[in-house]
Amino acid sequence: MEEKIKAIVERYFALSQIEEIKLLGKRVIVVIAVTQDEPEKQKALQAELQQLEGIEKVSVVFTAPKKAQGLRPEIAPWQVNGVKKIIAVASGKGGVGKSTTAVNLTLALANLGLKTAIFDADIYGPSIPTMLGYEGVAPQSEDGKTFEPFDFMGTQSMSIGTLIDKSTPLIWRGAKACGAIEQLLCDTRWQNVDVMVIDMPPGTGDIQITLSQRLHFDGAVIVSTPQDIALIDAVKGVNMFKKVNVPILGIIENMSYYICEKCGHRADIFGHEGARRTAEKLGETFLGEIPLHLDIRENADNGTPIVFAKPESPHTKAYEEIAAKVAKKLGLA
Repeated sequence: MEEKIKAIVERYFALSQIEEIKLLGKRVIVVIAVTQDEPEKQKALQAELQQLEGIEKVSVVFTAPKKAQGLRPEIAPWQVNGVKKIIAVASGKGGVGKSTTAVNLTLALANLGLKTAIFDADIYGPSIPTMLGYEGVAPQSEDGKTFEPFDFMGTQSMSIGTLIDKSTPLIWRGAKACGAIEQLLCDTRWQNVDVMVIDMPPGTGDIQITLSQRLHFDGAVIVSTPQDIALIDAVKGVNMFKKVNVPILGIIENMSYYICEKCGHRADIFGHEGARRTAEKLGETFLGEIPLHLDIRENADNGTPIVFAKPESPHTKAYEEIAAKVAKKLGLA
């Protein structure tokens, strides 16, 4: 079957243009590198492959975008059904608590009465299954073509981490990683979601740019610690989203300070109000500060995020105040 599929694809596109042909059960995924989309060829190839016995779904993906002004070319967007608003939670660098912030922000938005979802696009370091308590649980499919979202703690979610062993590294280039993200995101049966949070990979690389081009983001939240080295990268993240015309909802200062539980002394371990000053300098909204606290870390590691486990804690209130500002900016409050 693989040779037959390859022969058909080569009749439409040169061998040098074919990046990948993958047969996944009854689904065929073809990745083509071209300088501009060729919709007629795409439709014809899809139609011919669809006629093969045993093939039920065909995806032909073009990886090289059409030339256009700026970094957001006029290319076909990904269709995420069942979702009204999509926001990115991003960081300029790793290690600032982006995923922990994304999970707790999602749950805080749910506490406001919104139907929420979180998608783990941090493909090289997926942590959402661990934080939401379904690590090691395989996703379910009722029709063999689409996935049912996980529904834990009142929020829907999906992650590449449910499909691979957590000790297995993904050694994928950008195009392949983006293809996996698209398939998992668009083939999940999201149900009446008011706002979806995308936990982005850290940095400003190929995956981040592709997601910003292909998804209709209603806004981006940038997470940083107060220290200068993190803020430098946070500014890069803000500027990347601006270049692809994604509005900035605001900046969160994570690990903002530490208060000793024994003596009550406050220590600004990573500096003080650096994210607030950076937001003011950039003309962006400062959404709030989250302290460095053992409860936040332990609950994330244990699969019971602080917003779920301790709804009356001051840390939960901090996340809820930030969520209220985000919801208002999205027109959901």
